[in-house]
Amino acid sequence: MKIDNSTLSVIAVRTSQYPDDNKPEFLLVGRSNVGKSSFINTLLGRKNYAKTSSKPGKTQTLNFYLCNEDFYLVDVPGYGYATVDKVTQKKFGLMIEEYLTTRTNLQRVFMIVDSRIKPTENDVLMYNYLKYHNLPVTVIATKFDKVKAKDREKNLKHIHQVLNIIESDNLVYFSSITKKGRDEVYEIIAKDLNIKETDN
Repeated sequence: MKIDNSTLSVIAVRTSQYPDDNKPEFLLVGRSNVGKSSFINTLLGRKNYAKTSSKPGKTQTLNFYLCNEDFYLVDVPGYGYATVDKVTQKKFGLMIEEYLTTRTNLQRVFMIVDSRIKPTENDVLMYNYLKYHNLPVTVIATKFDKVKAKDREKNLKHIHQVLNIIESDNLVYFSSITKKGRDEVYEIIAKDLNIKETDN
């Protein structure tokens, strides 16, 4: 599969503003500036549709991108935003928690990490939180093109070990420059959508 058309359909800060069409949703989480916007743009095949920024905390709402009229990619505020005040951090945290604990049509979480470095403490907390709620997770290791060939296997091992990724989850190396990993993500989404269609 591929995403042929997309639109930023809904911008929300509370449950009453979420889409009510019950389409499958795929959540994107990650630290600020880890490459979530570039990941979205690569999947959608659109330049700068999800705005990238050098300033942490740019995304401050839940953004629902309707794809192929069939499902949503849901972008939420990044975590680990040191330059964002604590009140705003708490608001972001509650917004994400409310979504995760109430959204029954959530199919999978794509958790974005930086393939160049070990996952942070916030990354570990997020992964453990997602597992506490028994959510299927695909870890997306971005900026693969920036990792030297000799370091790739070592970095992959570090990500697995630090996050303690369980066997049923998977890890995808991804690059918005070379498009590495994009087709693999498409396949994961397609599989989840087919499973849902079979269940119905």
